Amino acid sequence: MTTIEDRLAGTLAPALTPFKPDGSPCTRRFIEHCERLLEQDVGIVLFGTNSEAASMTVHEKRMLLDALREASGPPRRMMVGVGSCALAETVELTRAALDSGCYNVLTLPPYFFKGVSDEGLFRSVAQVIESIGDTRLRIYLYHIPAVSQVPFSVSLIARLLNAYPGAIAGIKDSSGDPIHTLDLISEFRGHNFDVFAGNETHLVDVMAAGAAGVISATANVNGAAIARLCNEWNTPAAPAEQAAANHLRAAFSKFPMIAAMKTAIADRLGDATWAQVRAPLIELDAGQQDALLSELTAAGCASPHEQRS
Repeated sequence: MTTIEDRLAGTLAPALTPFKPDGSPCTRRFIEHCERLLEQDVGIVLFGTNSEAASMTVHEKRMLLDALREASGPPRRMMVGVGSCALAETVELTRAALDSGCYNVLTLPPYFFKGVSDEGLFRSVAQVIESIGDTRLRIYLYHIPAVSQVPFSVSLIARLLNAYPGAIAGIKDSSGDPIHTLDLISEFRGHNFDVFAGNETHLVDVMAAGAAGVISATANVNGAAIARLCNEWNTPAAPAEQAAANHLRAAFSKFPMIAAMKTAIADRLGDATWAQVRAPLIELDAGQQDALLSELTAAGCASPHEQRS
């Protein structure tokens, strides 16, 4: 179990959210998916980008969080994604995470308004911390400027660390630029600020530089291999394992990523319901499904839930 003394590390997956045919979240499939990820040495991020969190209500997220806690006991190796454009919703979900026993939260900036200042972003994070008023809270910033168009700048991170050194725990760097990830590691070395790469494509390099680990979409479908690479980045086998992980990620990246991962899981589990996504996303069409599954078969991809480290 993750405690306040333990820092999250290694491989985590922004867990996919399965939906029922009526479009509501499926708690059974969700719990099974999270438990299987943990069996593969993959921690879980609830309600990240690949969870389709932006298309879910706070009520739905709280329902899934409560169901997971009741089924699996105290959370371990887990973050809860809490970022919302409405700070009151961010505060509500952060409180729910702490009430569940999970003190690690991943927060997007309020992302609807563009061109906002660092001062405005500082106030938004400060408001959450001060509204919660709990020293157990550990915030990981979610830097994904290509999507949010609202970045967490280096100067803003430094200011937040100075003001709230116990609460600001780290960052998920989904900038898509490994140099930026390396710069963050170098800039904040020694500040108890953990940097997670946003995908596995340069995992050996960022782990060698001192990254805490990786939070990767494709850990949902290639978790055991990514976890092994993250743990054994300095072994002779690592370059070949890095190339294999990159090859598989590239196969998924040829298609809309969330729909592709759900298609792969649906196929491997023989459960067509798993392929369902929530609007505005749509499922892969028949041609895309055949092309993806053919690529995965050619790559020798095992079932996402049959992999073991």
